[in-house]
Amino acid sequence: MSIADNIKRLKNETKPINVSLVAVSKTKPVEDVQEAYDAGQRLFGENIVQDLADKYEHLPKDIQWHLIGHLQTNKVKYIAPFIHMIQSVDSIKLLQEIDKQAKKNNRVIDCLLQVYIADEETKFGFGFDEVIELLRSDDLAGLQHVRIKGLMGIATNTDNEKQIKEEFYELRTFFDGIKLSFFKNDVAFDTVSMGMSGDYKIAIEQGSTMVRLGSTIFGERVVKHWRNN
Repeated sequence: MSIADNIKRLKNETKPINVSLVAVSKTKPVEDVQEAYDAGQRLFGENIVQDLADKYEHLPKDIQWHLIGHLQTNKVKYIAPFIHMIQSVDSIKLLQEIDKQAKKNNRVIDCLLQVYIADEETKFGFGFDEVIELLRSDDLAGLQHVRIKGLMGIATNTDNEKQIKEEFYELRTFFDGIKLSFFKNDVAFDTVSMGMSGDYKIAIEQGSTMVRLGSTIFGERVVKHWRNN
């Protein structure tokens, strides 16, 4: 199936249940992103700042770019002028830098707190207790140019569907508790970003409101780094 066909199929799957679709375009050439755009896709995710900034320059400006990979504080300034959402906030230090750069650009940047839910040592993110500590902190209260929209999590890379289901259930349950305790009257706190190509159907069953799909949209084909084509 073509990229356009995949987009159409996935939108038919996700639109009726109000699940947002982020097309993960990392390693993909501009031409593939443009094909997905032409098929109606507007949310795209990248995990490397340089690739994100370069693609922003070459593609339509109404694309809503999401940074989904680990973000170093010294790279925030490169995407602050245009980024739609940073999904991978994993420290107060990073949040403070996003606030600083957003202020310089006269913007408020939407952020998700990345929560560590996987049974692996390779994933970034806050622990559950660290999220609560952050939300209670004076440091967060002083930030005026970031908006916490919700939580993001990455499940363990395993074939054990029961484990994946439990991890997603735990994150959704935690989100509901955080919403009730800290964002009860805040309609903007509405996003649980969980689920990728291998597990997005499980994530949706467990209450995901946003899925991040790469190979399901663009296929598994290997391409050269797009800037070198």
